[in-house]
Amino acid sequence: MKSSSRAWPVLGRRSVLRLFAAAPVAAALTTACGSAPDEPDPLVALATAAKSDVQLAKAVAQAHAGLADAANEVASARTAHAEAMQREVDRVNPPDPDDPPSVPDVAPQPAPTAADAAAKVLRDALAMAQQKAAQLVPGLPTYRAGLVGSISASCASLREVLG
Repeated sequence: MKSSSRAWPVLGRRSVLRLFAAAPVAAALTTACGSAPDEPDPLVALATAAKSDVQLAKAVAQAHAGLADAANEVASARTAHAEAMQREVDRVNPPDPDDPPSVPDVAPQPAPTAADAAAKVLRDALAMAQQKAAQLVPGLPTYRAGLVGSISASCASLREVLG
C-alpha cells in the first residue's frame, strides 16, 4: 500500500526560478496599468499660491509707489516660479488639450490701504510660500526637490528685498 505523504505538490528548482523571474514583470505590469494617482500633484498648490502672490504683488505695486520696485520684483520672480512649476506638473502628467490648465488662474487681489500693512501681507505670503515649499522638499524626487528648494530659497530672498 502506497501512502500519500505529500499533501502539496513540490515545485522543481526551474519552476521556482521561473516564478522569481516573472515577479518583477508582473509587478511592473500591474503598476503600469493602474489608474491615475489618487493624490493631486503637490506642485499644483505651490504654483497656485505663486500665482496668487503675483496678483497681490501687482496690486501692492499699483497702490503704493514706495513699494512698487520691490513688489514688481516679487511679481516677476513669483511668475517665474509659477511657470516653472506648471512646466514640471505638465511634464509629469501631460495635459489633455481639452482640459483646463492643471494650475488654475487666480483672481486679482486688493492691496491693503496702508503701505506698512501691504508690505507685511506680501512678506507673510512669501514666508508661507517658503515654508510650504521647504516642507515638501524631503518627500520629492531629486529633480523636483531641487526645483522646490530653489523656490523656497528665492522666497526667503524676496522677503529680504521687501525689508
